[in-house]
Amino acid sequence: MRFDVITLFPDMFSVVRDLGVTGRAHRREQWALQLWNPRDFTQDIHRTVDDRPYGGGPGMVMMAEPLEKAVTAAQSARPDSPEVILLSPAGKPFTQNRAQALAHSQGAILICGRYEGLDQRFINRCVTEEISLGDFVLSGGEIPALAVMDSVIRLLPGVLNDADSARQDSFNEDLTGLLDSPHYTRPEVYESESVPAELLSGHHANIAQWRRRQSLKITAQRRPDLIEAARRNGLLSKVDEAFLKTLLF
Repeated sequence: MRFDVITLFPDMFSVVRDLGVTGRAHRREQWALQLWNPRDFTQDIHRTVDDRPYGGGPGMVMMAEPLEKAVTAAQSARPDSPEVILLSPAGKPFTQNRAQALAHSQGAILICGRYEGLDQRFINRCVTEEISLGDFVLSGGEIPALAVMDSVIRLLPGVLNDADSARQDSFNEDLTGLLDSPHYTRPEVYESESVPAELLSGHHANIAQWRRRQSLKITAQRRPDLIEAARRNGLLSKVDEAFLKTLLF
């Protein structure tokens, strides 16, 4: 697994490379990172990567040539032909399913935009996919790229200490795409609030039922669209549907 990142701010990626589970996995050589700064592919003394937009308007636009040269260099440095992904608020929503698909690939080239946007001609020529983290805008693509990388790397075999941890994540297939249930740890009573009795029972079937019902309840409250998606895909059992009918919001 290797990520090549095109960015004006390569120092931002020390977080995913050096810290936490992703940092540990990097030290174990379970994934690799190569950073490419478009300024290194300019010809002028000022290392210019942006210019005013045609048609007028505020802000600056990243120029096509430095970006394309950076992508070409990244492609030449790899033995495979990875996806070239632009992090953009105009992209398709990034999902757990997409993270899982990337985790089964050899990685990707990630493009981090800045300023008002990127020259569309570069996107047309080089980008194979545009990804968005949601309906909001950030100052650049670096934070979305970090999020994508973290979500993918943690799914690689051996990265998490317990392989079952990822299987219990929200949106995972094992949860039929629903949100995760609440978690508790010691002490048993905190500020007069006790751990739910079902989790203390030691009865695995009761624990599984409690977690499933909590998952259904939380998802129905916060993301009813996921309930509908699970229903359309035939992932809700008769028991699930009966429980959902008891909920009053």
